Amino acid sequence: MPASPVTYTFLGPEGTFTEAALMQVPGAADAIRIPSSNVNAALDRVREGSVDAAMVPIENSVEGGVTATLDAIATGQELRILREALVPISFVLVARPGTRIGDIRRISTHGHAWAQCRLWAEKNIPDAEYIPGSSTAAAAMGLLDDVVHYDAAICAPIVAGEQPGLAVLAKNIGDNPGAVTRFVLVGRPGELPERTGADKTTVVVPLPEDRPGALMEILDQFATRGVNLSRIESRPTGQYLGHYFFSIDADGHVADARVADALAGLHRISPATRFLGSYSRADGVRTEVERHTSDRAFRAAHSWVNEILDSTSAEPEYTPQASPKS
Repeated sequence: MPASPVTYTFLGPEGTFTEAALMQVPGAADAIRIPSSNVNAALDRVREGSVDAAMVPIENSVEGGVTATLDAIATGQELRILREALVPISFVLVARPGTRIGDIRRISTHGHAWAQCRLWAEKNIPDAEYIPGSSTAAAAMGLLDDVVHYDAAICAPIVAGEQPGLAVLAKNIGDNPGAVTRFVLVGRPGELPERTGADKTTVVVPLPEDRPGALMEILDQFATRGVNLSRIESRPTGQYLGHYFFSIDADGHVADARVADALAGLHRISPATRFLGSYSRADGVRTEVERHTSDRAFRAAHSWVNEILDSTSAEPEYTPQASPKS
C-alpha cells in the first residue's frame, strides 16, 4: 500500500510567515497543509495525532520569545522540536480600497507584528487603537468581511499581493529592517535527528526552589562542561506567584558528551526537566568545542576514573553518559 501523505499544520490562515517557514521543510509543498487558528490548537493536533507535525513561531530577533509557544510546549503531553527555520520579516499596512492613512482609527495584527511596527505606528497613526489579531494574515483577511470593526491591518507583503480586495497604504513599516523570526517544527517524541556538528538542544527547566543561587546552579551545569547557551527565558508556571521555569537553547546535540553530561546534571537538580529536542541549526553555524570538553576528553576522563576504581576493587557507582566516537 502507498504511504500516507505527510500532514502538517501551521499558524494560519494561508499567507502567514509561519506558512513561509513550513515551506522550507523538504517535501512540504507536496504535503497536506492545514491552517490552525492559534499555537495551542496547532500543538493539540500534533498531540492527538491528527497531523504529523506543526510549524509554530518561537522567537523573534526584535521582540524575543513567543510566549504562547514557550508555554504550550513546556506543559502537557511531551513534544519534540524536529527542526527550525528562519524567516526574514517585513510588513505592509493594508486597508480596503479608498481608505487613506488619515482615516485609520483601529488597526489589527498579531501582537509580535504590532511590537515590531510600534514606532512607525506612533509616528504615522498615533491615534489609532490596536486590535489584537490571531495572526497577521487573519487580520488582513478580516478586512474582506464587512462586519469587522477595524480599518486597517499589518501583514506580510504576500498576503496583500494575493488579495485584490486589499490596498497597500505603506510598505516596509517594520521598525527594524533586519528582523528575523525563528520557527520550529514540532512533532511527537520519536527518533532524534542525527547530530551534524551545527546543532541546538532545547530544554525546559523548572526552578526547583526559589533561593539565592538556584539559577546559578542550573547555569553551572552548562558552564562547567563548556556548553554555550544561545537563549534563556523565564516563564511563570501559572501555579503561584514567583514559581518559574526556564526555557533554554544550548549549542550542541544530546549525543555530544558535554551536552548529555549537562542534561544529567540538570536532572539531578530539577528532576522535572523536560527535553524538547536536539536538531540542526537553521543557520548552519558549527559549534566550536574546546579540547577539554570534546567527546574524546570525556571518554578519557571516565576511563581514568574507572582505572582507579578497578585498581582498588571498588565497584563503580557512576556510569558515564554514552556518546558516539569522535
